[in-house]
Amino acid sequence: MSDATTGDRIAELFALFKLPTLAKELVRRLLDAGHDDALPTVCEALEAELGERTTRRCERLLRASRLPPGKTFDTLDERKLPRKVMQQLRELSTGKFIERADNVLCFGLPGRGKTHAAAALGHALVQIGHAVIFTPTFRLVQELLAAKRDLALPRALHKLDSFELIILDDIGYVQQTAEEVEVLFTLMAERYERRSLLITSNLVFGEWDRIFKNPMTTAAAIDRLVHHSAILEFDGKSVRADEAERRAKEGTTKEKS
Repeated sequence: MSDATTGDRIAELFALFKLPTLAKELVRRLLDAGHDDALPTVCEALEAELGERTTRRCERLLRASRLPPGKTFDTLDERKLPRKVMQQLRELSTGKFIERADNVLCFGLPGRGKTHAAAALGHALVQIGHAVIFTPTFRLVQELLAAKRDLALPRALHKLDSFELIILDDIGYVQQTAEEVEVLFTLMAERYERRSLLITSNLVFGEWDRIFKNPMTTAAAIDRLVHHSAILEFDGKSVRADEAERRAKEGTTKEKS
């Protein structure tokens, strides 16, 4: 790397660390003093600092994410997911959809691997520095409902706004009351075109009136989610059923032996 390139990188790193005076002055002063040979060492030290800061940030993000431990791409059985879904997951793991504030919608019957895939994507995004939070939908709805009753809903929504991606798992699992529907819709409306949502559901859109009750609210919710979104269809065999079948076969084999 030439002195000019090394100097540019040093200035870039200092700017990244929010040290504008050092970014502007250090390289120039070292060159003026004839200490060109010091530039690579300075650059190496700054790169080490960047690596350490990145590691600490990822650790903080992971602690705040509530992501299920162990549900990563390393433990995801790709053979049991549709090929198209895996292709979509790989593309989504770059994080570009977060930069566009797009949504991700995962549909499929229970046991198709939606939750594991969503969590794995969350883990991958945290590792490249994105703020993610994973939560069962019913739990977050209850938290928002409690905040509303305490007249603190705006504060709760503001806190959630610090997360670039909220993963709402099993949105169709529990039928919502009118109050719960209101806070859930408010969350969706607040994040529309600003922040991303990832939603898993065992209900297709045609059945979402079971969640939102009112046809107009249902249509408005779907419209906001679909406007900028990637849709993943988990239409393979049940992962849990396959696992149960495998364990049953292993048990039978052991009994025979």
